[in-house]
Amino acid sequence: MLLWLREELILAPLEPILHPSPRRLWWLGLSFFSGNALFAWIWSVWLPQPYENLPLRVVASVLGYSLMTKRVNHDPGSRLTQRVFGLVFWLELPVLFSWMYLCNSSNTVWLATLAAMVLIYYHVTDWRLATLGTITGGALAWVVFLYAGPSVPTLPQDQWTVHAVVIAFAWSIALVLNLSSANLRREQLSSTLTTIGIMAHELRTPLSTAALLGDAIQLEVQRQPDNPRAAQLDKLGQRLHALVRNMNHQIDTQIANAKLLQLPRHTEQVAAGQLVQDVVAAYPYQSSRQRECVRVVIHDDFTFRSSATQFSQVLDNLIKNAMHSLMAADSKYPPGALRVEVGRAHARGRIMVADQGMGIDPALLPQIFKPFFSSNRGTGHGLGLAFCQQVVQSAGGSIHVKSEFAVGAAFTIELPIAA
Repeated sequence: MLLWLREELILAPLEPILHPSPRRLWWLGLSFFSGNALFAWIWSVWLPQPYENLPLRVVASVLGYSLMTKRVNHDPGSRLTQRVFGLVFWLELPVLFSWMYLCNSSNTVWLATLAAMVLIYYHVTDWRLATLGTITGGALAWVVFLYAGPSVPTLPQDQWTVHAVVIAFAWSIALVLNLSSANLRREQLSSTLTTIGIMAHELRTPLSTAALLGDAIQLEVQRQPDNPRAAQLDKLGQRLHALVRNMNHQIDTQIANAKLLQLPRHTEQVAAGQLVQDVVAAYPYQSSRQRECVRVVIHDDFTFRSSATQFSQVLDNLIKNAMHSLMAADSKYPPGALRVEVGRAHARGRIMVADQGMGIDPALLPQIFKPFFSSNRGTGHGLGLAFCQQVVQSAGGSIHVKSEFAVGAAFTIELPIAA
C-alpha cells in the first residue's frame, strides 16, 4: 500500500489537463460560457431557486470564454494554458458551486449539482489537483459565505449527515474513476513501450550484423593496404558504421518520445556548457561536412537542475531536426550553418539551437510541440519536440521557436539557474 501510494502521489506525473486538445478546450469553454447563461435563466425564471446572482454568472461566462480563445487553447501543453485551465475550473466548479450550494440553504437541487460538480472536476484534471482544488475551493466559498454571504435558513441538523454521505459517495466514485483511468493510460503506455522494445530488439540484431560487416571490411583493408580498392572498401565500412549509428539513434529517440508520460523528475546539477559540448561531440554525423558545420558558442556558462541524460536526448533531437532541415535545403553545410549557443539572459540560462535550413511553415508552428505530431514535410522539424518540451518544463524551463520558411529556425531553451 505504501509503495502504491508513493507511486500515485509522488512518482506519477501530473496531468493538469486530461485528454488535452484545442477542440476539447474550446468545447469546455463553450459549455461554461453558454451554460452559465442558460442556468441563470433556469434558476431565476423557469425553476426559481432561493438565490441566483446574475453578475456572478456573467463573470463565470467570461472565464469560460477565455478557454475558447486561440491564445489559450492553441497549445494545451503550454504552461499558460495549463494555468488558465486550472484557475478557470477551480473558480467555476468548487468555488462557484460550493458558494451557490451554501447560498441556496444547501437544498436538494444544489446538493445534486454539487455531487455532479465533483464528478466533472475529477473527469477533466489529475485526481491530486482535483482533490486539492475541491478542498480549497469549498473552504474559500465557506469562509466568504460566513463573512459576506446572504442571510439564509440553515440546513437542519439531521440533514447534515445525509448531505455528507451523498457528497462523500460522489467524491469516492469520482476518485476511483480517475485513478482507474490513470492506471489504464499507464497500462496502455506500458504496452506500447513493450511493443517498441521488442521491435527495437529485432531491429538492433541485423544492425549489429551490419556493424560486424563494417568491422570485417575495415580489417581487410588494414590487412591489404596496397589493394587498389582499399579506399573504396574503407569508405564502405565507414558508411556501414554511420548507418548503424544513425539507426540506433533513431530507435533511442522513438523510445524516449514514447515515454512522455513516464518522465521522472530529476534534481541533479547539470553544467550547460559541458553538456552541449559532449552532445555535439557524440552526435552520429553522417559525414565530416555535417560535423564541421556545427559551431558551439559559450557566451556565459550556467548550471541548472534536471537530468543530464534527458537533456542530452533533448539536444540530440534538436540537432537531428536541424540536420534534416539543412539537408532539405540542399545545404552544403558551411561552417556555422548550425549553431549551438549557451548564455544567460534576464537571470535565466539559455541554450539556443539555430540552423540555416528550410525553416518551419508558419501554419505548423502552433502544432509542433504536440505529442506524435511531425512537421517533417520536407523541412525536417517537429520530430520529438513534445518530448523536448516535457523535459524542459519538468526542469522549470520553457522552449520556444522563431522561424522563417526557407531562412532557418532557432529553438531557444530558457532554464532557471541553479544556486
